[in-house]
Amino acid sequence: MKLVVNSEGVYLTKVGECFCLKKEGQKQEIAAKKVEQIIITTSTALSTDAIELAVENNIDIVFLKKYGKPFGRVWHSKVGSISTIRKRQLNLDSNKMGTILVKEFLTQKMTNQVEFLNELSMNRRDNRKIEIKEDVEKIKGLIEKIKSISEESKINDIRGSLQGYEGTASRIYFSRLSDLMPEKYKFNGRSKNPAKDEFNCMLNYGYGIMYSNVERACILAGLDPYIGIMHVDNYNRQAFVFDLIEMYRIYIDKIVFKLFTTKKVKKEHFDKVEGGLYLNKAGKEILISKYNEEIEKKIQYKGRKIELQNIIQYDCHNIANKILKEGD
Repeated sequence: MKLVVNSEGVYLTKVGECFCLKKEGQKQEIAAKKVEQIIITTSTALSTDAIELAVENNIDIVFLKKYGKPFGRVWHSKVGSISTIRKRQLNLDSNKMGTILVKEFLTQKMTNQVEFLNELSMNRRDNRKIEIKEDVEKIKGLIEKIKSISEESKINDIRGSLQGYEGTASRIYFSRLSDLMPEKYKFNGRSKNPAKDEFNCMLNYGYGIMYSNVERACILAGLDPYIGIMHVDNYNRQAFVFDLIEMYRIYIDKIVFKLFTTKKVKKEHFDKVEGGLYLNKAGKEILISKYNEEIEKKIQYKGRKIELQNIIQYDCHNIANKILKEGD
């Protein structure tokens, strides 16, 4: 399970081999062996004993900003795998394997968008069904353009084209999602932190949770989260996490879209801040609850039945193996 601390003023400590959460005279104990990750979303006090218990049990503690983006984590000091992987990662932006991987990441992302739009069109009888099909064909055309790019091309030479195709597909995709939303929640494109509308506000927070999962999977597979291919390296920027997450945004998209279209989201789940909106405690509880429910479901993925929460780890190990084999 993921242990999510979402209430202000909680004190997280250790009792035996359990984590103990205390607040205003109430307490709850959870066995460390049942916890995979601890996510802290608000003001919380941590004891060093609780941190030590987490480290001993290979449990990472992730701290999220109020908009959902991770700003830090506590992790054990052991390296996930051999250093050869990280050494070879450094060369991915100038060799064939780097280009192959980026093309896979982007075509997977856009294929996910196509499949989701097709799902949304299935039960429609109005003109929107035709319009969605037109959008699908446009995105498919952009996928073919990415596939047609030579694998011998260097990322630095094709980065602009790839970003252009991906950006165009995203604009088509989100424009259609907005069109299918309840009238009062329609939005005008993507907006980051702070988001300008409710949909993007919840979407950004969900992506933030996903960032932490991708980074964790990278570390466990021996990949360096900071050595990117498509996304340019920058100081303290997890460039490879930004590369990888493109393939998994769809799972957050589906969760958030369903919450809105099934009327689980209300205006009071958001607080106004300067320049936009902030997902408050009640809103976070709805999103995190649905997220935890969905990631435990098994789905068909690349020929095998696998829990959604294990897909990222499965892919990261495969990517690490590809990087090693390419070097060999």
